[in-house]
Amino acid sequence: MDQPSAEKPKTTDRKWLRNYLPMWIGQAVSLLGSSLVQFALVWYLTDQTGSATVLAMATLVALLPQVFLGPFSGAVVDRLNRKTVMIVSDSLVALTTLGLMASFMLGSIQVWHIYLAMFLRSLFGTFQMPAMSASTTLMVPPEQYSRLGGVNQALYGVLNIVSPPLGAALLAAFAIDAVLMVDIVTAALAIGLLAFFVKVPQPKRADASQAMTPKQVIADVRYGLKYAYTWKGLFALLLMAALVNMVLSPAFSLLPLHVTQHFGRGLEEVALMDSAVGIGIVVGGVLLGVWGGFKRKMTTILIGWVGIGLSALAIGLIPASGFAFAVVMITIVGLSSALTNGPLGALMQAKVPPEMQGRVFTVMNSLSTGAMPLGMLMAGPLANALGTSAWFVIAGVTLLITGVIAYVMKEVYTLDDQLPGGALQPAVAEVGAPATD
Repeated sequence: MDQPSAEKPKTTDRKWLRNYLPMWIGQAVSLLGSSLVQFALVWYLTDQTGSATVLAMATLVALLPQVFLGPFSGAVVDRLNRKTVMIVSDSLVALTTLGLMASFMLGSIQVWHIYLAMFLRSLFGTFQMPAMSASTTLMVPPEQYSRLGGVNQALYGVLNIVSPPLGAALLAAFAIDAVLMVDIVTAALAIGLLAFFVKVPQPKRADASQAMTPKQVIADVRYGLKYAYTWKGLFALLLMAALVNMVLSPAFSLLPLHVTQHFGRGLEEVALMDSAVGIGIVVGGVLLGVWGGFKRKMTTILIGWVGIGLSALAIGLIPASGFAFAVVMITIVGLSSALTNGPLGALMQAKVPPEMQGRVFTVMNSLSTGAMPLGMLMAGPLANALGTSAWFVIAGVTLLITGVIAYVMKEVYTLDDQLPGGALQPAVAEVGAPATD
């Protein structure tokens, strides 16, 4: 077990990269396996049922653990050895996939088996993700957070581009149980790299000697909620993110219908739009990785935020003859999302104390995604009544309005200058104005 340590590495000491890189490579490979499984299962449900309700239910089932159980898993992560948590979580995800693979091989697969597997994979992921994020804070120099966020965004973009065609090729060549086996192999590689080549430091906690009990876990969850709620700027940003996610997620879940019904195009054009998003994310991630963003992270975040809004609004207003322009706009959505998500993660890693990041990050995720199920439930009826374009217009306008509010709201825009909890740093408070970008 790794020795507890709260000391952060320095950029001039390249040992941090040699220690962190095996974990990053392992998780990148594991994400590829998970993306292939996700593609294979969604395609199976689409091919076997042809039901939009079944697909929506699959999305909701995978979302529920993140929304309702995330804060509890984060509290547990803060009290346990984070390396052990990541290894156990990855192992349980692989075992879940193995069970699903057995159902396919035996010919006994049912839709509810897939729902259960999606739920369990998401549940175990709620432990793995905060453990990985919180560990990164103590393994990577703070001045590299933004660049690493950009590299991660580029990785997600590459996965968006590669996974669908690779998954389709594997399904065309092999049975679905063989495709699922890829996830088990990639998980084993990630576990091996983490177990034998990576030292994960542990943050020091004043109550580390206390045994973990349900009462203490609940108290940690309450503390995480209180921490987010009492930090006025952070909580306001989370509420805006919840509102945006509620309207943006349904819009892009309806993208295939928008392409086929509004633009009158087919499967190839749907695939083109999906790939364009991934290309945009890669470009934005590479840009962040090289540039690092503005000194004030909130400036980069809000530029990306408004960029998503303008592009979504344009997609909703483009006439049926403007498909080529829609492809350009969806590419800008991907680029802008990288500019928003990369610096936002870096900002939170820099501001939230390492020993609290597990519970705080999962509380933040639950608050920001909590309204997504409501949006998904409204997506179908509203699209049937007003058309798919309406969702993109609503999402675009919402992003633009919240972006302006975040810019003029001092508590939000000065998050870079705030100490953990929301108080302005003394030098900034004395001047009375934020530092220049």
